[in-house]
Amino acid sequence: MREITTPALRFEPELLLKAQGQGLGVKLAIFDVDGVLTDGRLFIGEGGEGFKAFHALDGHGLKLLAQGGILPVVITGRDSPAVRRRVADLGLTHALFGVSDKLAAAQPLLDAQGIDWADVAAIGDDWPDLPLLCRAGFAAAPANAHPEVKAVADHVSALRGGEGAAREFCDLLLVAAGRYELLLRGHLQTLDGR
Repeated sequence: MREITTPALRFEPELLLKAQGQGLGVKLAIFDVDGVLTDGRLFIGEGGEGFKAFHALDGHGLKLLAQGGILPVVITGRDSPAVRRRVADLGLTHALFGVSDKLAAAQPLLDAQGIDWADVAAIGDDWPDLPLLCRAGFAAAPANAHPEVKAVADHVSALRGGEGAAREFCDLLLVAAGRYELLLRGHLQTLDGR
């Protein structure tokens, strides 16, 4: 039987320090959808229905984040049945759809949770995400993000949106919080204890 003695995933120490947040540690992570949880392409059917492709790795990362005590929040400029279905399938309890001013939408949620911007991490790919990224204690962007977004990000993933960038962001936050290894070990256990 193969054993994992230490996690294979590694991040630079300086990046981990940044990802710990400026306050008491990251408590909430904000995710854009188009260009972050998807590749940014919009498929629109003849009847106007929208189709989106989501990566399973990203979805599992959001679940792990919640298990690790960091609240995942989706804030997206578009509203579609596909996005609502994905959010519901992942069991996310906080999502804001069809938002034109993401900062104005996020602030009441942070206030209700008693969380300061220093304890927030955010990942986005385009100009509508900039107000969130500029205020968050830790900001990230996928490889295919707009140059202005990459310029303000603390971390730019080598992965593209919809292709694992969100999972890398989740893993990074969990490693920085010291919760990654415990979650990994929990996944190595089977129901029969072996």
